[in-house]
Amino acid sequence: MGTTTALKTISVKELAQKVINHEDLFILDTRNTSDFDDWKIEGRNIEVINSPYVELLEGVDSILDKLPKSKEIYVICAKGGASEFVAEQIIEHGFIDVYSVEGGMKAWSEHLEPIKLGDLKNGGSLYQFVRIGKGCLSYLIESNGEGALIDTNRILSPYEDMIKQHNINLTHVLDTHLHADHISGGRDIAEKHGATYYLPPKDAGEVTFDYHAINDGDEYKVGDTLIKAIYSPGHTIGSTSFIIDDQYLLTGDILFIDSIGRPDLAGKAEDWVGDLRTTLYKRYKELADELLVLPAHYMSIKEMNDDGSIAKKLGELYRQNHGLNIDDEGEFRKTVTENLPPQPNSYQEIRETNMGKISPEEEQQREMEIGPNRCAVR
Repeated sequence: MGTTTALKTISVKELAQKVINHEDLFILDTRNTSDFDDWKIEGRNIEVINSPYVELLEGVDSILDKLPKSKEIYVICAKGGASEFVAEQIIEHGFIDVYSVEGGMKAWSEHLEPIKLGDLKNGGSLYQFVRIGKGCLSYLIESNGEGALIDTNRILSPYEDMIKQHNINLTHVLDTHLHADHISGGRDIAEKHGATYYLPPKDAGEVTFDYHAINDGDEYKVGDTLIKAIYSPGHTIGSTSFIIDDQYLLTGDILFIDSIGRPDLAGKAEDWVGDLRTTLYKRYKELADELLVLPAHYMSIKEMNDDGSIAKKLGELYRQNHGLNIDDEGEFRKTVTENLPPQPNSYQEIRETNMGKISPEEEQQREMEIGPNRCAVR
């Protein structure tokens, strides 16, 4: 009697680790082509093809010649159901190493991978949480038993796991600005742990909740670590950066590894473009080149370092980042106000959620966040 190959599944965490490790992967995405074109799994060594589920209902014969016989095949869909159906059909044609991605792209969008960036000068560590399916980056400082979170995502369990694992007393939760492309989990986790939640007041004019204001030059002590606030408007009027122990520069959505922040997500592109230029070409220029830049987002897998982190020294960015090397002010203004990528999905609803004006159900929040982040100038 012959044996039947069983359907295998893989979690988004396992898949994320393969992407971060730059493994050679083949992915079959069965979502509608428009969704695929908007947003897909990317990696240095990934081959991904799209064949919509509706075109495979009668069989997978049309794609068999595109599937590798000698490699593992990862099938993904929107939520995890259609991929199982397609994977089983592929197995029936003699393919052995076929996996369905559990939870689909919805789960991929919500996975956060913690990566240790390094030790802090006065003891403690800094961690970057890479939301690989969304391009969001958030940070946890732990020092002498205390902790701070910066630009927290709404998916709280990865932070909670780290806090519990390291026995951290969370004291500070800060947002660099009022986010427009993802829902902040800052207030929720601060309330849960009795921590203080901080937000720049110039971004908080319409918020419906209490917060502590972040002002230029403010300093926060977390264990033996010092966080210093630097007012850095341009993406929003309140955008604020943080320097941690004179080692790290958390730039929010002002400066990215391969681009710069867009000033139009609150409809203020013409008003804020001057602020953006002043921040990038004057305020940041006065800072030490050796500071490691840690943004709140990344645009492409190309920005990922070998260890999976997204980080580069400020001096290197001033040499390599096009957005920091536009001498003509008129050209700069044109670059950041014209030919911008589409607005993030549901960005106005996300802003209103982060203001506390609306309180969508959890499933609606998931739908609001589906898709790539678009906080950068092209």
